[in-house]
This record gives sequence, structure tokens and C-alpha cells, in this order.
Amino acid sequence: MPDATTTARRLGLPVVLLSHRAPVSFRREGGRRTARRGAGGLVTALVGLAGQLDDAVWVAAASTEEDIAVAREHEGEDIPLVMEATPRIATAEEAAEGTGTPCLGIRLVDVEPKAHEDFYTVVANPLLWFVQHGLYGLATSPVLGQREREAFEEGYVKVNEQFAETIISEVQARNGRALVMLHDYHFYLVAERVRETCPDAVITHFVHIPWPGPDAWRVLPKDVRERLLHGLLGNDVVAFHTERFARNFLLCAQELLGLAVDLTEMTVQVGARKVSARTYPISIDVGSLEELAASPAVRERAEVLEAELCSEGQQFLLRVDRTDPSKNIVRGFLAFGLLLEQHPELVGKVRFLAFLQPSRLDVPEYIDYVGQIGAVVARVNAKYTREGNGPIDLRLQEDFPTAVAAYTLCDVLMVNSIADGMNLVAKEAVAVTRRDAVLALSESTGAYEELGAFAVTLHPFDVQQQADALYTALTMSREERRGLSSAAARVVRENDVKKWLDVQLADVRALLER
Repeated sequence: MPDATTTARRLGLPVVLLSHRAPVSFRREGGRRTARRGAGGLVTALVGLAGQLDDAVWVAAASTEEDIAVAREHEGEDIPLVMEATPRIATAEEAAEGTGTPCLGIRLVDVEPKAHEDFYTVVANPLLWFVQHGLYGLATSPVLGQREREAFEEGYVKVNEQFAETIISEVQARNGRALVMLHDYHFYLVAERVRETCPDAVITHFVHIPWPGPDAWRVLPKDVRERLLHGLLGNDVVAFHTERFARNFLLCAQELLGLAVDLTEMTVQVGARKVSARTYPISIDVGSLEELAASPAVRERAEVLEAELCSEGQQFLLRVDRTDPSKNIVRGFLAFGLLLEQHPELVGKVRFLAFLQPSRLDVPEYIDYVGQIGAVVARVNAKYTREGNGPIDLRLQEDFPTAVAAYTLCDVLMVNSIADGMNLVAKEAVAVTRRDAVLALSESTGAYEELGAFAVTLHPFDVQQQADALYTALTMSREERRGLSSAAARVVRENDVKKWLDVQLADVRALLER
């Protein structure tokens, strides 16, 4: 299959990308402007694509004061960036055509703060996030009232309209013909608006989080859920990480909107158009991660961790997560405590290292969850501390190089999410392990479709089952560990983030050729 850049060039279309988070953020440090490149496989893949095309622009929200300053300096025009290790704004000479300097154009949208707060902290997070991850306890929550109604109209709808108008301006600047690639749950209303004005655009939307079945969406008022679905149906392709999510989307169109769907072709009829639901499991940039794992900085961190956690034949469990209720962290620690209670011979022999990044602390449910995490860790450590060492080493920090060092050393990686669109931590760990780490993986993650056959399965609500599964993983023979770990790593390497993007663009090309 041709690579993404080749396929995109063959499409003969400029590319307009949209995500809430920009590939670069600007800050002012020590009186000077600095730029920091975003992390993760998605940014790497899309920056690589956009930076190699003759005409591509990435639209995103201005998220810092310096982002806003940069956007205003460019008066709403595209900002040409040279995507070096430390990104920088291109000079006029570098940005001129034919100079040979590859630039990525970004367009930073300055959103009015109150509208953004309603859009992001009331509707997108937590409302859509909680609905799509099945996090509401429906007996008591959510309670939707005038505040949520106003936030939807004055926040989510208005911000989507603002981004849609920005996309429209970029498409119209390209004679109304472009490939528009929308990303995630922040922008469900954009495609329909863009299609109304730019009918010749090819529009795709990738949903990076789970898509539940029709009953879950009935939590939302009828008019709200129908507007969200109609908005997504403005696309040519709506893409998901798993077949289950794609099928759920079609069932929602059928049951909630009364539209005709074809579960064999995976399409829904919308007037004279057919909208396709497709499956593209996202992955990681394996080469970049392996390079980081071999770097001196990560090697130094690995030596420290090895001395702290692996001395005298100790084993260690690892988890790397945000403090999001969907990650099921509390039940994971309860399962570990149960493991130690039922297998006292493991006390002092197994440590549990948890890197947890505090997340969305402006949302009350998230603040409460951090407190629950701290409480369960304190109980387990109080009961099983030996010689001054608690069995759980909890680190509330974001330190990706140290996390990668831990990937290389851990015996078991625990991912017991309630729901996950994919979970790239699972793929990262098996790609760089040096100790044939066993993956203990929730059946409710997108990653399970690809890696479940090479993992110990976790049932996210069954704490006893999780404890038993962890015991199986920790006592597995070296040969069995090596077989599972190498098979999982092979799947990840053969299906990296480059292939994820290649397949999408190849499908768009096939759509154009029909």
C-alpha cells in the first residue's frame, strides 16, 4: 500500500485538519516566546502528513495566552511552522513557495472564554465523555437542567459554529474542494454545517472515544442527541477504533433517527447520500518510541527504577493513566490489595508502580475520584508495608520518559478500564518491554480487539477476577510470557500509526473513485 503522503497527493486535494488541541502550543518563558510540540502518535502522524503536502492546514483552539497573541498577530491567517525538534514560526522567506523548507500551516481559533467553558467543561467534559464511557450512575446522575441546556446552545453549538466557519473559510480559499479531517467528540456539529456551504468537500470524522449503543444516548434530551447525530451524518465517513463502536453508531442512526442502515456494507442512507461507518484502530509511532526507550535519559531513569523496584528478585506491576474515572483505578488497587490478602507469599515480593496524571480537576467528579484513589492506596499500604516499603508506589505526575523506562522493566502492565476508545499505553508497553511484560488488559478497551488474544483478560467490574488474573500474570512461566509478549509486539509493529493513516486515506481515495 502507498504511504499516506503518496496517497494524499494522488487524491489531488488539499487537506484541512481539525482537532481541539493544536500540534504546537506557544508560551512566554523568561520574556521570550517558546513553542512546544504536542506529544503522541496522532500528532506525529498528522504532522508528518500535513508537513509533506503542498497544501495543508491544521485548525485548532488557541489554548494559552500566547496562542491567542500569535493568532491575533497573524490576523486570523494560517501560521507557517517549521516543525523541528523545537518548532518555530517560519520566516517570510521560509514560508514562500519553492524555498524547500517544509512548513506546517496552523490556524489557531480564539474562542470567547465563557463560550469555551460551557463547550468544554459542561458539555464535552463531562457530559459527552460520561455518556460515551458509560460513567453515569443513572439512579442519581446526570441531572440535566437549564444550565446544561444553555451550555449546549451558548457553548457547544456556538463553538462548533465558530470552528465550522473557520473550516469553511479554509475550504473556500481552496476553491471549495478539500479533504476535511475532523477529530473527536468536541466537534460533532461541524460536518453538517461545512457540507451545507461546501458540498464538494470530502469530509471525515474520527471519533477517538467509545461510541455506545442507542440506549446510552437516551440519557440526553431527544433534540440534543438528534442534533449530534445529524451533525455527524454530514460526513462522508465516520470512523472509530473498533467494529463494535462503528456498529453502535449505525444502530443509533437506525433507532434514534429512523434511517435505513446496512450492517453488511456498514453504511447509513441520508437522503441521496450514503455515509460510511469505518473501523481504523489507531496505534503508535513504534520507531520514535523505540528511539526514546534507547536514549540515555530513559536508560538513566531505568537504572534508578531497577534499583528501587527490582532488587532481590522483586517483580513489579505498572499502570500509566490519567486520573479519569473511566480508567477504573480504584478497582485496580482494590484487586491488588485482594491479591496480597489471598497470596501472602507475594507481600514484599511485588510492588505496584502507578504513574497517574491528574486530569480535569475543574470537574467535581474528577476531584472526588482523586480522593478515592488516595484513600484506597493508603489502606493497602497501611496493611502491607514491610520494612518501610509500601507495596503501592503512587506518583501523581506526568513524566513520559520515566514511564517509558518503567515500560521496559515491568513484569505486568495493568489496564483495567471501564471503557476506552483504544488505550495506547497497552501498545506502548509491549513495543519496548525488555522483560517480556505480560499485558493484563480490560475486555472493554479498543486495544482488546487487537491484543486480547495475547493478554490476560481483565473484567473491569469483577475485582476478584482481576486479582486472580494478576496472580496468573505474575506466576506465568518465562516461556509463556515471552510468547505472549512477542506476539503482542508483532501486532503493534505491523499496525503502527503510519498504517492507521494510510488505510484511511486509501479508503477516501476509493470513495472518490466510485
